[in-house]
Amino acid sequence: MDPHSSGRTARSLETLHALGYFVPEVEEEVTALGVRRGRGAYFASRSAAMGRVGPGPVAATFFVFSPSLVAHFVPACWEAASPEDVLAARYRGVDAAYRRLLGQEVLDSPEMAEAAELGRTAAGACTPEGRALYAAHADLPWPEAPHLVLFHALTLVREHRGDGHVATLLGHGLTGLESLVTHTATGTGFTVPAAQATRGWSDEEWAACSADLQQRGLLGADGALTDQGVALRTSVETATDELGHAPWAALGDEGADRLRTLGRPWVKQMVAGGVFPTGVLA
Repeated sequence: MDPHSSGRTARSLETLHALGYFVPEVEEEVTALGVRRGRGAYFASRSAAMGRVGPGPVAATFFVFSPSLVAHFVPACWEAASPEDVLAARYRGVDAAYRRLLGQEVLDSPEMAEAAELGRTAAGACTPEGRALYAAHADLPWPEAPHLVLFHALTLVREHRGDGHVATLLGHGLTGLESLVTHTATGTGFTVPAAQATRGWSDEEWAACSADLQQRGLLGADGALTDQGVALRTSVETATDELGHAPWAALGDEGADRLRTLGRPWVKQMVAGGVFPTGVLA
């Protein structure tokens, strides 16, 4: 399997992991511990694997969030609940969401068990060097239920790929905000209002960054990517695919195709179930 194909496979399965950021079940479980709703629950549930960290490591590893937004919720979340309790709550919420969106018959199926084993094989090929978020999650124990094994495996692969993506963005000379602005300009992932609201950047900060990117020739006056901007984002994605290739190479073409085939109807069912909020493009 070539890196481009592995990147396509990773993106095709993203929903099976990303639901943990959006479903109400996770927020309900985490906020029941006393953590604030919205971004508070998100920062706590995703960073809990790193332990009781402050805002600096969270802003550094999450990369595209305004540091001031992170500091508004971290470390206050750890005053409400321990990282261990937040992690347990996250997995309870994911479990409930899988049950609601896919149904018990799917969760008990041989196809889910097969997908879990394929996911675990892929995750086993990830390496920790320079990948802080992946390494933190890799230290967590594996769950037992097949659908949670699949979720955990795809979380490991996602954070491994994400850590590589951050390294690639930095290597291409982009800050966190510049990365977010150019990403929204591709028209995939987030609308500008959703990106600003969820990542914590003000209108003034966004406008100043856009103006700077225009001066660098990456954005046009209409906010769209120029040819130079398209080339840069294409280079970023190509390098990200290369750095995230190992888990899919471990499966090989046949294994990766099989996992993608197994996951495709579940992804469609989750999207049809409204797993993504307004402003997030499935």
